[in-house]
Amino acid sequence: MTRSPAPAGPAPAGPGASPAGTGAPARSARTRDAAHFARLYAASPDPWGFRTSGYERDKYAETLAALPDRRFRSALEVGCSIGELTRRLAPRCDRLLGLDLSGDALREAAATCAGLAGVAFRQATVPAEWPDGPFDLVVLSEVLYFLVPDDLAVLARRCLDSLDPGGVVLLVNWTEPTDDPLSGDDAAELFIARAAPRLRPVRQDRRPGYRLDLLGG
Repeated sequence: MTRSPAPAGPAPAGPGASPAGTGAPARSARTRDAAHFARLYAASPDPWGFRTSGYERDKYAETLAALPDRRFRSALEVGCSIGELTRRLAPRCDRLLGLDLSGDALREAAATCAGLAGVAFRQATVPAEWPDGPFDLVVLSEVLYFLVPDDLAVLARRCLDSLDPGGVVLLVNWTEPTDDPLSGDDAAELFIARAAPRLRPVRQDRRPGYRLDLLGG
C-alpha cells in the first residue's frame, strides 16, 4: 500500500507523501496554497499516480461503494485534481462540478472527462470561493487535511449552506503521516463536529491508509 507522489523532481508533501527521515513530520502552519500545488504539477502531471496506482484504483471503488444507491441531481467534487474520480462519479450524476485550484490539473481533468455528459470544471480556491448550489452530493476526497482548522470550519459551513435537504457529504482522507496542516483523522473529525447536528455519520469505513465517512441527515 502506497500513495507516494510520482518520482519526477523532488518528492513533494501532499496526500500519501512519505516524509524524509524518521519521526513525525513538522506540520505546515498554513493552508496549502496555489504555489504548493503548482510545484507538484510542474514536477509531474499526475503527482500521486492517480492513473496508474492500484491503491488509488481500489480506493475509487470503495469510494463509489460508500455512496447511497441512488442517482444524484447535482454533485460537487472539491479538489478534483486530474479527474480520475470525477469520471467514475459522472455516471451516477445528472450534473457534476469539479473544483480545483490548479489550472494544470483542471486541463488534465477536462481531457480525462472529455465527452462525459453533465460534467464541468471550475478553478477555485476553497473555502474563499464556493459555487452556488444546491447540491445533493458533495465529495471531499483527499482535500480536508490541506486546510488549517479555521479554513476547514468555513468549508464545512459552506457545504451545509449549499446542501439540499436529504443531501450527503462523503469524506475520504489519507491517514498516514504527512506534513500537511492536519492529519486525515483530525480533519475528518473536525468536519464531522462542525457539520453536527444537521449531518451525522451514516457510514464509516477504515481501510489501510485511509478512511471514508458518509454524512447525512
